[in-house]
Amino acid sequence: MSTRLLACALPAALALLLQPATARAQDVRIRDVAIAERDVPVRLVGYGLVVGLDGTGDRAIGGYGARHTVQSVANLLRNFDIEVPATMLRTRNVAAVLVTAEVSPYLRPGGRFDVQVASLGDAVSLRGGVLWMTPLVPDVGGPAAATAQGALVLSDGIAARPVPGTETSARIPDGGLLELELPRPAFANTSRLVLRDPDIGTALRIAAAIDAEFGEGTAQVEDPGAVALHAPEQSSFPVFLARVGELRITPERRPQIIIDARDGTVVAGGDLRVGGAVVSHAGMTLTIGGGQAGPYLDGVDGGAVPGGIRLDAGATVQEVAAALHAVGAVPQEIAAIFESLHRIGALAATVVSR
Repeated sequence: MSTRLLACALPAALALLLQPATARAQDVRIRDVAIAERDVPVRLVGYGLVVGLDGTGDRAIGGYGARHTVQSVANLLRNFDIEVPATMLRTRNVAAVLVTAEVSPYLRPGGRFDVQVASLGDAVSLRGGVLWMTPLVPDVGGPAAATAQGALVLSDGIAARPVPGTETSARIPDGGLLELELPRPAFANTSRLVLRDPDIGTALRIAAAIDAEFGEGTAQVEDPGAVALHAPEQSSFPVFLARVGELRITPERRPQIIIDARDGTVVAGGDLRVGGAVVSHAGMTLTIGGGQAGPYLDGVDGGAVPGGIRLDAGATVQEVAAALHAVGAVPQEIAAIFESLHRIGALAATVVSR
């Protein structure tokens, strides 16, 4: 009898033990949702050349086409005491690019960081390319503070049709190297936390967590984007700030849909559902709910008939995204359709296209 009771009670006990773990899984550290006021990243930019392309670079021959690319190659060769007339150069294996990056103001010389690369000319693809050493400056016209170079990494598009932009932009992990000291703010003078995504509910939770740990009045909400700090007198400020960053809170979570503009990936938090609506875009019609006549691709029971998409009212964001992918919609079309659903009130979530 006792064995049977134990067998019945064990699942209930396990459920009670797992409940706090589930709640804690939604908590985040304060340092993940806020930064110190002076810890604003420094943006770097540079102009460079990607070499080693397989005939997919800027279409320039001599003085025709992408002239800036031809002149850049001529200048590069001149640095090595090689004089080649610009009219003799063909640069299909080279592409002019803009290089951008963000680094922490506390990064020291020798530190590495990721860089982003985007084509400036009419290159078809940067795949297989290598960025030539490129100076990076915090202010255009100022001295170079860092350099960037390395092999490019591209995001592979998975849409049914070619996706513009998936081949002409790339990144280089740890491709940047800081070479000069950046102007650093006084770390000890930081007096407030700045929320990465301003929200009054999250700011109140941060202040409450800090007061609970260090005492009433240690933190004060100034506005939805900032929490003022008053460190205890006996505490070292860097240690105090580190302890604050490790405190955990449950932030306000606003419904949000993030769409990758390169490969069409749709990420939605929670069980977001879409109300009744009809959206026509780029020759495709999406009907959610209602009984509009006409041939459709039924995303509910899988019946495939060309002409449009029909889903039941209350369909989830995942079902809508799957139906759009099934008919070969490109990321730009997917983003436009979700944005239209948000604007007419059928979707209670912010749409972010990246």
